[in-house]
Amino acid sequence: MARGRANAPQRVAGKPPAKQPFSGAERSAYFARREAARILRCVLHGDAERRAVASIKSLVYSPSVRNKRATFALVCETLKHLNVIKDVLEIANVLNSKWKRQEALIYIICYDILFGQDMPSVGDAEKFLMGRKDALLSALAKLLVRKKVKSIDELMVPSQHFDVSKPRYVRVNTLKMDVGSAMHELEKQYTVQKDEIVPDLLVMPPGSDLHDHPLVKNGNIFLQGKASSMVAAALHPEPGWEVLDACSAPGNKTVHLAALMKGKGRLVACELNKERVKRLEQTIKLSGASNIEVFHGDFLGLNPEDPSFAKVRAILLDPSCSGSGTTADRLDHLLPSHTADNSANYDTMRLHKLAIFQKKALAHALSC
Repeated sequence: MARGRANAPQRVAGKPPAKQPFSGAERSAYFARREAARILRCVLHGDAERRAVASIKSLVYSPSVRNKRATFALVCETLKHLNVIKDVLEIANVLNSKWKRQEALIYIICYDILFGQDMPSVGDAEKFLMGRKDALLSALAKLLVRKKVKSIDELMVPSQHFDVSKPRYVRVNTLKMDVGSAMHELEKQYTVQKDEIVPDLLVMPPGSDLHDHPLVKNGNIFLQGKASSMVAAALHPEPGWEVLDACSAPGNKTVHLAALMKGKGRLVACELNKERVKRLEQTIKLSGASNIEVFHGDFLGLNPEDPSFAKVRAILLDPSCSGSGTTADRLDHLLPSHTADNSANYDTMRLHKLAIFQKKALAHALSC
């Protein structure tokens, strides 16, 4: 996954090489590798800073990614093999300063060369590394000897296996579509049921892949888990209220509030992180909500005595949490910080910081 600002995705290369011919499959693979590199860079930066812009899945399944299936596979498999790829590159010592600056793309291409099914042949970075394929394979053999193992699997960082056979939940965006119409469209391909708790939530079989479905792309439905969907439903704001969403991005709960308010009233969405503000604005635009004001700033810095917030009737406070219940869905176990060596210390420190923030946020909300 890769980027241009501190922690936002950016294109690594804009166009495939001008020299032709190359097949449609080669062109597709070229762009998939660059989209994967863009996302990988974003994920690795967020993991290193402990401030992820979004989950791996959210980044891959954003509207800007064209070949989602290939990109998703490349990102996940590269992360699984990342410790091996880094060791191989260090032993081979084939990178000059130019290519070291594009490490995410290098990792993606190295995965294809060392472990993928097809040899990349289109692109300057691909040609550079393919020209050093023998050195990379030799380095991999040396690594096996150095680590005293017989197979690649023994070099892999053990990752926890999760049961992800959970239902697929989708929330109908009632600003654009009613629940009955959404069910009618989805039932053309899937078995669909209404959720027993959240009125506008639909339940579908595990593994239902809707990321390219027209209803998702046009914002008529949102891929949103049950726990996430229950938050706004529990607050149950009425049309015409003024509501404050304290920690808004990426915005699924925010636009759910707007739908429950039928687009009426005033909804102030607070978000501190600049890149997450962009994600929030994208979600709002997709939803079609017109009663949301984005406040780029710290909720903790809001003055309860400020007259502009005097009519606020309700606050949705869903601050950052450990995410332990969504680890499998977010694929966090693939990240470098979740390796066996790092996980325990990282989790302890992170939980401590989260607890401090949650306490401050709750106290501030109660003072408003």
